[in-house]
Amino acid sequence: MKKILSIILLTLIPVLSWAQNPEVTSPNSKIRIELGSGNDNNFDEWHLKVYYKNNDTPAVIIPKIKLGITRNDQTFDENLKLLKFSKPNRISEEYTALHGKQSLRKNSANEVVASFETPEKDRLNIIIRAYNDGITFRYEFPEGNGNFTVTDELTSYIVPDSTVRWLQKFDLSNENIYNKMNADQEQRNWSYPALFQTTDSSCWYLVHEADVNRDYCATKLSNLNKKNSYKVTLPGAHEGEGEALPTISLPWKSPWRVIILGQLSDIVESTLVEDVSTPSILEDTDWIKPGLVSWNYWSDNHGTRDYQTVKKFTDLAAAMDWPYTLFDWEWDAMTNGGDVEDAAAYALSKGVKPLIWYNSSMFKWITATPLDRMKTHENRVEEFTWLKNLGFAGVKVDFFLSEKQYMIDYYLDILEDAAKFEMMVNFHGSMVPRGWARTYPHLMTMEAVRGAEWYNNNPELTTTAPEHNTVMPFTRNVVGSMDYTPVTFTNSQHPHITSYGHELALSVVFESALQHMADRPEGYYNLPDAAKTLLRELPAAWDDTKFMDGYPGKDVVIARRKGDIWYIGGINAENEEKNKQVDLNFLKKDTKYKLTLIADGEHDMDFSTKYSVVEKSSKIDIKLLRRGGFAAVLEPIQ
Repeated sequence: MKKILSIILLTLIPVLSWAQNPEVTSPNSKIRIELGSGNDNNFDEWHLKVYYKNNDTPAVIIPKIKLGITRNDQTFDENLKLLKFSKPNRISEEYTALHGKQSLRKNSANEVVASFETPEKDRLNIIIRAYNDGITFRYEFPEGNGNFTVTDELTSYIVPDSTVRWLQKFDLSNENIYNKMNADQEQRNWSYPALFQTTDSSCWYLVHEADVNRDYCATKLSNLNKKNSYKVTLPGAHEGEGEALPTISLPWKSPWRVIILGQLSDIVESTLVEDVSTPSILEDTDWIKPGLVSWNYWSDNHGTRDYQTVKKFTDLAAAMDWPYTLFDWEWDAMTNGGDVEDAAAYALSKGVKPLIWYNSSMFKWITATPLDRMKTHENRVEEFTWLKNLGFAGVKVDFFLSEKQYMIDYYLDILEDAAKFEMMVNFHGSMVPRGWARTYPHLMTMEAVRGAEWYNNNPELTTTAPEHNTVMPFTRNVVGSMDYTPVTFTNSQHPHITSYGHELALSVVFESALQHMADRPEGYYNLPDAAKTLLRELPAAWDDTKFMDGYPGKDVVIARRKGDIWYIGGINAENEEKNKQVDLNFLKKDTKYKLTLIADGEHDMDFSTKYSVVEKSSKIDIKLLRRGGFAAVLEPIQ
């Protein structure tokens, strides 16, 4: 039996004093947070100021993060009196993750608590942590009892005009394209996470939230009131059904506000969103198995209606040694030789475990079938019992399209019921991950991305995908597994203009604990041996991840390790060829590796495969076509 290991140590450490204002510094001394007030007194607007030290020179990265929260009974904002700023406590933690960027997670932070009092003598704490890769803070009502409505959260990130930013227009599916912009961008609601680069390029930061639970709603960012003030914004009344404003019971803590901060490598490699989330609630996790999945929807939107099509994709999974195949929507209407029970039996006879799709059924206007099977506890127990008996390994639940508190309850209800029946879970039409993969490690992946299925929706992704694909590793995929459904060599309704090398590389560049391979069977059967072998042996959970090179919207190279074997994926977004040199200094000393390099060939539908022996001191030169890419495997030579 596997157990998730989680150890937190709290020790008192000395106060570091770099300024008059109360402050806390990260263990590596690179990040510093000051608590200040508008007029240097105890009765004005309170805010945080964030510094980052690059090359021994501290610089202001975020000049102000406004603090405050309002309830239906009073406002915790301008008239707060600072009672106490605690001495820092050192937090050191280790835990094991079953999937994601890294298996063994280690983090440390210095934590302080700022205790405030309102004129009515009610208490508010702000818990502030400085990690080596970012900062987090949350609100706490530590005393009292009773129920209240949070009417607004006043947290606002003030961003200098000169800061470059990558922002995604908010909608409830979180499936828009990120746009690079400066201070003259439009004013609207924005999805998490939001990426920022300082003018001098000395620092990057990614704004998000973590550990959202039943005590609150999910939020978004908005600069509607002030162009460069990105305010944490509660759901609007029009955004789905149910009450918009969250109800809380005292004592209470908010979700963590998270800013991953540092160099691009710090952003890409960070696990901070999961680090600050609640540890796993599961004891037995032997049944949670990441892996690759064959998927018929991309090539045939109604593929699961046809038993023969389902069999072909099951045979693909078996031939490629992928552990799973997904039965997508309309499986309840399956004909042409068999039904869903026949399809499940067929998959198991081939050594493939089936996964199955459901409509969340939260909205009457979404009629994709089957309906209502996930909507209530009683329905879920009945359905999970049936699925368990048929040998299904997990569910994909779609169309949540709300971030209100009642929908947070619904997500967690599904996860908790699924765990009782050992069902892995994939959420689609969903919010961006908030760290739940740590708390509920059978949550394998979430959509919340403009993925390959958009090649079916309109011609837009044909032209935007190359750049979009190189932005995702710096934004959406930083904060959790991403069900993009990558690696398509043939075309769907609308073609792709990325090279075969680019598409193959996405299997490594994008992380998802259930990696749905979207192409039709012949797209994989027709691959050359090296590319086919890579996809047959590719892991879906990683022991380590390293950012090698890149810039959002231009290119990216990422290395991932499973056991002793390293995989590297690199993609080019631009309309010109590039030469990349990859330094292998992350390899073990005194160990030689067999390198299999699968790069672009003479044209975008051609591969060039090379084999060589390399070591830690080696560098490999790679040519990338326009919108091209490469994948590489490094195996130790015994």
